[in-house]
Amino acid sequence: MTSRRDFLELASGAIVAATLSSAVVDAAPQPGPRPQQPPKPPKQQPAGVAPGAHPVRELPFQPGKLTGLSAAMIASHHDNNYAGAVKNLNKVELELAKVTKDTPGFQVAALRERELTYTNSMILHELYFGNLGGDGKLAGAIDKRLAVHFGAAARWEELFRATALSLGGGSGWVILDLCFATGDLRIHGTSGHSQSVASGQPLLVLDMFEHAYAIDYGAAHAKYIDAFFQNVAWSEVERRLERAAAALAALHA
Repeated sequence: MTSRRDFLELASGAIVAATLSSAVVDAAPQPGPRPQQPPKPPKQQPAGVAPGAHPVRELPFQPGKLTGLSAAMIASHHDNNYAGAVKNLNKVELELAKVTKDTPGFQVAALRERELTYTNSMILHELYFGNLGGDGKLAGAIDKRLAVHFGAAARWEELFRATALSLGGGSGWVILDLCFATGDLRIHGTSGHSQSVASGQPLLVLDMFEHAYAIDYGAAHAKYIDAFFQNVAWSEVERRLERAAAALAALHA
């Protein structure tokens, strides 16, 4: 028969054992929350340019190494036409910064028209020079995409050339775009700087203004188009396609 004293000793021992067991459990390493991975740094976004501070970018290739396009013509095109557009855009932006509620509407409208013209001229010239300097050999994913959207890459080139020839009067751009509104590739031809697709990424740009070919070819713009195709950097066109496809996916997510 268990005495009161025996019962108290047993109870006391059980309490001690439970306490020791709890201490051991607390002392043992416990599975904690998994360490969080450091967040990936956000991709850098364009920092923006202060009004009137657009830089004139250098050519991304050696002008003397192009086939059928002289260094003199490329230098003149870059230093006069492209650089002139950048400098004029900077001047217009500084004038727009002075606009107030009392500025006459016709002055604001004229400045906005010039702003759009010079902005597009700057961007399209940079894209044009950026897709030169290659060997003109079409390959890779862009080749397949052209075949998907135009039936064959040869058919796309036929349409692109025909559009360029239609602008042979000395002004215009021909642009292969990825259209963000429809998701397909399209060819656009324009006779000015301020007419272009509203929502798209230019993949290949051809300058058909007279200053782009007259020094070398006079009015023989078909020969200039041939020379252009011999110098296309298709790797750059493909890089633009990859970026545009990612942007399209994000827009429609």
